Amino acid sequence: RVGDFGFALGVLGVFLVFNTAGFDDVFRAVPGVDGKTFTFLGLDVDIITTLCLLLFIGAMGKSAQIGLHTWLPDAMEGPTPV
Repeated sequence: RVGDFGFALGVLGVFLVFNTAGFDDVFRAVPGVDGKTFTFLGLDVDIITTLCLLLFIGAMGKSAQIGLHTWLPDAMEGPTPV
């Protein structure tokens, strides 16, 4: 569920920052957003870094990587279809 939440926040953030989810449009608009920050809990946080980390967390959760692998054995448990 952590991966789902991270990925959903990342995609929502990309849409809110770039007003599109299309790869070509986002990649074309990244230089205009580079270096911009937002304030979170009193800290200035880079927008691009935050979006990349959220999307990375989503990918890590979905591929059962470091620390987010606990769901994998339960998902693989069960009878093999014949």
